[in-house]
Amino acid sequence: MNNKNQRDYRPNDIPPRREHRGHSSQHVLISPHRKRKRLFTVLLVLALAIFYGGGAYLYHMLANAKSAVNETYTATNIKKSRNVSKVLKAKKPISILLLGTDTGDLGRTDKGRTDTLIVATINPSTKRVALTSIPRDLQVKVPGSIDSYDKINAAYTIGGVPTAIKTVQNTFHIPIDFYVLVNMGGLTKIVDAIDGVTVTPPLTFSYEDAHVTKGKKVTLNGKEALSYSRMRYDDPLGDYGRQKRQRQIITAIIKKSLSVSTLSSYKELLNTLEENMKTDLTYDDIMTIISEYKAAGQSIKSYAVQGEEAMIDGASYQVASAAVKQKNSDRIRNELGLEPSDAEFTGRVDYDDSYDSTSTTTSTYDNTYSDSYGDFYGY
Repeated sequence: MNNKNQRDYRPNDIPPRREHRGHSSQHVLISPHRKRKRLFTVLLVLALAIFYGGGAYLYHMLANAKSAVNETYTATNIKKSRNVSKVLKAKKPISILLLGTDTGDLGRTDKGRTDTLIVATINPSTKRVALTSIPRDLQVKVPGSIDSYDKINAAYTIGGVPTAIKTVQNTFHIPIDFYVLVNMGGLTKIVDAIDGVTVTPPLTFSYEDAHVTKGKKVTLNGKEALSYSRMRYDDPLGDYGRQKRQRQIITAIIKKSLSVSTLSSYKELLNTLEENMKTDLTYDDIMTIISEYKAAGQSIKSYAVQGEEAMIDGASYQVASAAVKQKNSDRIRNELGLEPSDAEFTGRVDYDDSYDSTSTTTSTYDNTYSDSYGDFYGY
């Protein structure tokens, strides 16, 4: 039986620390690397900027930064679902799980949760990148959890990156080849280090440090960008609208980071930004992706796993049907050049009969979601 009272979330989207009550042996934890120095910009460019291609100058920059890149490597110590070395050597499509934690946000120093989860697929043959956002409140089974279900953003809290990867793989039956983890404190630093990012807001709102007007291009500093990517309650699409704005900020950071003026001062950026990102991409992996996969940046598509809002045990969840999970699985696997999975997909996870769906149908909301923001995001 579950400990129902554990889900007593605090205001402002900041969940309490999870208490495992002696079950820590069930969870797989990552030991921090001894030396993670000068990493944020290098990893952002190496792991994400490949979507746009870096050119000779980016290649030269990373070659000079090899020692710093090597120091950022953090293995998950879990068996990969496929041989990623062979995949890269054959120039086949790859997947990267992008995780954004709320550590460093609003002064937090604890482990935090992954409020941003994006599955990125990079296909050099079709010259296409696809970004699939997963709602942070998606109800899932978390490997090693003492509960029968939880929100997917709790997977990282429960067992670190390995458990987050396993949860995504098990939920959608897709292979995750690599991961990139960044904390929210790092977001403010990287945006400030590149002198801000420019976006065109899809709606007018004021939230914390962000005060923006629909359709009016604005340059945001670090705190403003963080607030811009956090707001959800005033967005008609809720967390799905926030996910789109998060991808908008990520895209703006990538483009700005790859500008000649920014790369010319990369050493200063490396010295300024520390302890904000981890990845299991090796230096050789990165150089291969930059040289062999850069054509994929010619087309970037954006998607989201769409659930239905439900109150379960007094907490708000997004519950995705088996059909929605399979639809996203089929699309992601197709992006990776894989056949659809023959595994059985499940909808909501129950331990009793308490379930109260309060949303519209998935198909109706999907249409609203895909059409609402139009060209504001440039997708």
